Amino acid sequence: MSKHVLLVEDEVNIIEAVRFVLSREGWQVDSHSDGATAVETIRTVRPDLVVLDHMLPGKSGLDILTELRADPEFLTLPVLMLTARGQARDREQAEKAGVSRFMTKPFSNTEVVTAVRDMVQLAR
Repeated sequence: MSKHVLLVEDEVNIIEAVRFVLSREGWQVDSHSDGATAVETIRTVRPDLVVLDHMLPGKSGLDILTELRADPEFLTLPVLMLTARGQARDREQAEKAGVSRFMTKPFSNTEVVTAVRDMVQLAR
């Protein structure tokens, strides 16, 4: 597996933080901030892993995840969902939609790196 991640996030501070920690680990990090065009971007970019915000303009991360999992080509694409909404119901909805891992904001840099490493290992 190569090391290309697409970060679908609309908060600039989070984009920069995630890009910084993953780049130090050797990942190529691209970002996209519009939920409405995220699935199209994922299909075009073909990342090895997606870090997906739950609340996005245009379309929610949950809707994006549901659409991805409906496509057999993206059924096993590792997806880490980030959210400020950490209620059990949000986690259950994401798991039902097929999320690989769920992480609440705020998170530590170490948590993100560990989650990405774990997801890559499982994907192999």
